[in-house]
Amino acid sequence: MNHLLYEYSLCTALALMLFFGFYFILAQTPDKSIFNNYLRSRRTMGAALLVLSANYAVHLFCGIRFTNHNAAILMNLSTYFLCYWLFSSVLTSLLDRFYITCRRLIQHITLWCLFTILSGCVLFYLPCGIIQNSALLCMATWLFAYGIRLARRLILAYRHAVRFFDDTHSDDIGAYIRWLSIFTYWAVIFGVGCGLLTFLPDRYIFIWILSSIPFYIYLYHSYMNYLLFYEPVERVLEEEAEDKETLTPSCYTDIAENIKKWLEEDGFIRQGLTIKELSEILHTNRTYLSSYIKATYHQSFRDWITTYRIEYAKRIMLQFPEQSIAEVSEKSGFLSLSHFIRIFKEKEGLSPAKWKKSKI
Repeated sequence: MNHLLYEYSLCTALALMLFFGFYFILAQTPDKSIFNNYLRSRRTMGAALLVLSANYAVHLFCGIRFTNHNAAILMNLSTYFLCYWLFSSVLTSLLDRFYITCRRLIQHITLWCLFTILSGCVLFYLPCGIIQNSALLCMATWLFAYGIRLARRLILAYRHAVRFFDDTHSDDIGAYIRWLSIFTYWAVIFGVGCGLLTFLPDRYIFIWILSSIPFYIYLYHSYMNYLLFYEPVERVLEEEAEDKETLTPSCYTDIAENIKKWLEEDGFIRQGLTIKELSEILHTNRTYLSSYIKATYHQSFRDWITTYRIEYAKRIMLQFPEQSIAEVSEKSGFLSLSHFIRIFKEKEGLSPAKWKKSKI
């Protein structure tokens, strides 16, 4: 094993993790109460990074992997188990502020203690050989299953949030939290790799250590960029619970008539339109309107609005071919030209410019 390469990779990763960890804990956020949940999540993530930093520091300065191999395995398994919970819980709390509860905290801390104790018993009290190796395989499987379970919970929270955004907003609010999905899948792959790292031959260790660098850089930039979009996302998540009253046929009839008139007036080209705003325009209940759109058009609110905006954009391009694609995009209600081009191509199979050229 190349000890110099091993120490260099550890030192590089450790320096970055310490910087990110302390920055997450100490950096300021806008002085608004709505950012409290973001700040709590980011500080806890900073603490998780410092826990991992402590693990790396012990490896770097104490050389525990070479002086006491079993102790190194125990430290790694225990650290990863704890960090799986910390990482997943703080990210999930960005979408569900009530996710972290005292009961859930006690439950996972108890599981962590149990996992650590059992791992220690396997490593220090079972005889070396097939029995110990089989037990270690069981512990590694437990760690993997635990990570998958936490990742699944985060992905479900993400999908639920995206569905809610699509049902209530005409714009792609879900794009602001897409990094959570990307990071989760990456974290699963990286987490499995970290678990395997414990059992890999020494000469391959530096590969996984260096692979952690882009992982944590992506996490850092994602958290920093999310600060720019956190407020509109959180305001959507804070909206009042939907009314649970039951729809009647007369309600649907009234909504149908009002929507028909609103569509004839091209009301859908209003930028940033939400279902709450539309329900106020139509003098109806937001829940009624959402249920009607799903039952009648079999689409989410965002997809429904986007369909009419695309058709409006096509009319504009045919009637006023001298207008630029950017002007068409803005007049059709799209906030972003790139988003308009992407959605148009998904629905028509061609970019707006090529579609326009083929029709004129």
